[in-house]
Amino acid sequence: MAADIQVFDKETVAKIKKEMIPETEIYEISDFFKVFGDSTRLKILWILDGKKLSVGDICNILDATKSAVSHQLNTLKMNKLVKYERIGKNIFYSLDDEHVSMIIEIAKRHLEEK
Repeated sequence: MAADIQVFDKETVAKIKKEMIPETEIYEISDFFKVFGDSTRLKILWILDGKKLSVGDICNILDATKSAVSHQLNTLKMNKLVKYERIGKNIFYSLDDEHVSMIIEIAKRHLEEK
């Protein structure tokens, strides 16, 4: 810490520094939230809340190309936000777990408070 920075509560500062989330986890959490930073991916997550839909269904809702939607679904899948199930020749996507919709709902509520 720079010598010219005044600390008013040394005990609290020391305690927080000791309990701080490890740097590797900070980067992982930051990367996790970057996935939510893309509006198309966020729309897909919202669309899939409580639903199981095919790529074609999602394309139709978003009025987007299969290539664009598949690319975003792949990113969401790699980040464990969506899962898929093959039924016959078709693949259906859904949210990986309830935490995904909870994160979106909490963000919505936070923005509505303003």
